[in-house]
Amino acid sequence: MDAIIQFLLQHGYLFLFLLVFVEQLGLPVSALPGLLAMGALAAGDRFSFAGALAAAFAGSAIADTGWYLLGRWRGHAVIRLLCRIALEPDTCVRRTLGAFDRLGTWTLAVAKFLPGLSLIAPPLAGASRMSPLVFQFGNGIGTILWAGGWMLLGYLFHTQLEVLAHWGLRLGAFLIVLLAVPLAVYVVLKFQHRRRFLRLIHQARVGVDELALMLASAEPPAVIDLRHPDEVAADGGILPGVRRIPAAELERRRGEIPSDRDVVLYCNCPREASSAAMALKLHRLGFPRARPLAGGLDAWRAAGRPVDPVGPAASVWS
Repeated sequence: MDAIIQFLLQHGYLFLFLLVFVEQLGLPVSALPGLLAMGALAAGDRFSFAGALAAAFAGSAIADTGWYLLGRWRGHAVIRLLCRIALEPDTCVRRTLGAFDRLGTWTLAVAKFLPGLSLIAPPLAGASRMSPLVFQFGNGIGTILWAGGWMLLGYLFHTQLEVLAHWGLRLGAFLIVLLAVPLAVYVVLKFQHRRRFLRLIHQARVGVDELALMLASAEPPAVIDLRHPDEVAADGGILPGVRRIPAAELERRRGEIPSDRDVVLYCNCPREASSAAMALKLHRLGFPRARPLAGGLDAWRAAGRPVDPVGPAASVWS
């Protein structure tokens, strides 16, 4: 253990830089203990507070800029990729887009404090064509508030942290098990919840061929595009005869949805998770025939079905 402490004392800045960099890349690593520890060590004059903050800032800025550039290059495909590995893929993009609508650039200043937003916000800013200077300004403020805030807590409560570290060394492996077991239980429960949700989606969804037949019938379904306007603009296409109602507005605008016919919802989320969640919400609001489109717009395109260019924000169902 003394060797580990000596290593941290000799390479603390580099260690913090790498820790923050790896976390912001999206790996399951938390930089919080490192930030608190560096703040506590700075209180004992073993490190410079400004130097540690600069190391954390550099690690975050490099990773976040990489995600931002990927977002500008590959658009919402990068967002969908990130959501495929998230424990809650049905909400990650919608929450971030909603935050951008409410807070604008300041979303980047608070994103690092909110689970699910920290990783999605930089590539989404790139996909939304946010100015590089605006992105660096907002993201830089967010990084300073996040890293500096946790380091300041470590600085102010360094005595208490030293006591905790002492007991941690004495407990050793038992402490690791004590912390790891609740985390493992949480991950398993979230994974099981996701699997149950995906099974429900598979049972209730509408296939592309089935939807094509329904649209050609005497009583076509009401088709709803749940995507955020930025997603629609970036994609440039919609299903024929669709009404565009962003997921965040679905409950408020439910009066626009006919309750006496089939309702098909789609989005760009992996495994149509967001549209399935909205279909379940419509069931509770009195629309029992609401179902998600299997594979969303991507599956419709892949099957060679026609896609209309983006036009007015809504169409009228007969």
